[in-house]
Amino acid sequence: MMALADLGKTSVALVLAVASNAAHAVILDDLEFKHGIAFFQDLKYPAGFTHLDYLNPDAPKGGELVLATQSAFNNLAPMATRGISAPDGFWFTSDTLLLRAGDEVSAFYGRLADGIAVADDGMFMAFRIHADARWRDGVPVTASDVAYTLNSLRNQIEGRMYYSFIGDVEVLDDRHVVVHLHSPITLNNVIMVQFTSILPEHYWRDRDPSASTLDPPLTSGPYRVSAIKQGRFIEYERDPDYWGRDIPVNRGRYNFAKVRFDVYRDATVIRESFRKGLIDIWTETDIRYWHDSFDTPAFAKGWVKKIRRHFGIEVGVRSNIALNNRRAKFNDRRVREALTLAMDFDWQNRTLHMGHHKRAHSFWPDTILAATGLPSDAELALLERFRDQLPSELFDRPFRFPETTSVDDHRENLVRARQLLSEAGWRAVDGVLTDAAGEPFTIEFLSQNVADSRILLPYLQDLKRLGIAATIRLVESSQYINLRRDFDFDAVLQNQDILMPPVIELEATYHSEAAKDPVSRNVAGIGHPVLDYLITQANLATTLEEMTAACRAIDRVLLWQYYQIPLYAVDLRRTVHWDKFGIPDFEAKYWPAFPDGWWYDDAKAARILNR
Repeated sequence: MMALADLGKTSVALVLAVASNAAHAVILDDLEFKHGIAFFQDLKYPAGFTHLDYLNPDAPKGGELVLATQSAFNNLAPMATRGISAPDGFWFTSDTLLLRAGDEVSAFYGRLADGIAVADDGMFMAFRIHADARWRDGVPVTASDVAYTLNSLRNQIEGRMYYSFIGDVEVLDDRHVVVHLHSPITLNNVIMVQFTSILPEHYWRDRDPSASTLDPPLTSGPYRVSAIKQGRFIEYERDPDYWGRDIPVNRGRYNFAKVRFDVYRDATVIRESFRKGLIDIWTETDIRYWHDSFDTPAFAKGWVKKIRRHFGIEVGVRSNIALNNRRAKFNDRRVREALTLAMDFDWQNRTLHMGHHKRAHSFWPDTILAATGLPSDAELALLERFRDQLPSELFDRPFRFPETTSVDDHRENLVRARQLLSEAGWRAVDGVLTDAAGEPFTIEFLSQNVADSRILLPYLQDLKRLGIAATIRLVESSQYINLRRDFDFDAVLQNQDILMPPVIELEATYHSEAAKDPVSRNVAGIGHPVLDYLITQANLATTLEEMTAACRAIDRVLLWQYYQIPLYAVDLRRTVHWDKFGIPDFEAKYWPAFPDGWWYDDAKAARILNR
């Protein structure tokens, strides 16, 4: 058989199909297709279900939705390697094989594929393409399109990492494709598949899907690009002939006749535009503005609503100080604990954040995976053999960061921090913390965002009280990236959110191998053999109980080792919107249909527009 690199513009999928067609027919006869696939729990929705509970199947169609984007996009190529690609809303134009259910932890249902089958040994997953699936030019979506997409992605430099689980892709016939795996199927594999927009092979056969372009490509999704101006806006219009408008996972979605994204480079301007009614919905991430900036006359009249929204697929720590554990001064756990005690989160939350945030006492707080109380029997079964490698407190005490309600409370924390530093061999000499060789303890916080100083400056003052000379190094983005890649920093303030369930990102975030990778999520350089073992167990889990025990054990090890200083947790999203929309009665906990499950309400809109 020819090597994949020698195929040129010939369809890889078709070559594979011709090479072993006889064997494929036997496999096809034995496949048992189902309407969905779930990990850890059974599917909530049975075969033949009509719609998802968190969508309104009778939602009216029509109206326009105007949103803001801060993405200065300049490229619509689906596999772009240069420029700023995939503007907000572009996913409206494309279809994926599967759709992840928003009200289940890890369940996926058919979209382009109306059936999925998995080998008994888990070494392949097969997809049956919906008979009605069509590209916008009327050509049927086929198994060859799936093979073309997956093979193209896994031959890209970046794609080799994300699609390395794929061993081979075989086309059985026009509607059936088999994805062979290097190892038994995992949740990670299916998550990657459900994120992958399928491309039309017949359109891209003579084009380069990575070449920069602003020409809207051929797609199969519910919307098409109707107007675009680089740096200004992109507008989508609903396709009334969209093939999948009535399939169960889509009923009640994609209700707006038009969706427009206006480009704004500054969030302050976005807020002003929202208040003027130029933007319909805005999700606020700066707590200062959420607190009172939208308390306008329109809000008092009920024309503007402030709501909190679920997005439970995103969990973890929103703000986190990552210590560079590759550096010798952070090697001692007592030093790391002392630095944690010096952070007065509660004072910052009361003073700077109006009490809106809550401390992250876990690396995935407010989920079933958070470590609470003492280790359970299932956790002990994983941890007991490593007792001599872990802090004794992990087995004897529930973990919780100290909480302060007064200056005296924090003073006690600083006294304890100074004691820990002393036990680790650091002494204060004339107000300067030094080691046995007389070298001072210094920390330089690397930052590319001037807003970081709002959190870091009060912390620097408390570090100074311990004799630690701490500074902030503010650099531009390219220098920041290069310094991060060279591991040339002491600490950074970063987002440490993670997908739920977190197994897809555990290795990249907490594994010792990832600590060596300059572009991994393991910025803190965390490396511990017990964590490596537990991450493997979490990835191999086949039941919810197994995954929960492994993740709780990981949480305990991370917390008691003090590798990082978690600040506030990922929380319900804060959204303001003009009250001219219908919203489903039930909001999915994990992945709500927002805004694709909302609809334009003519009566509500008239009340505002005729003011």
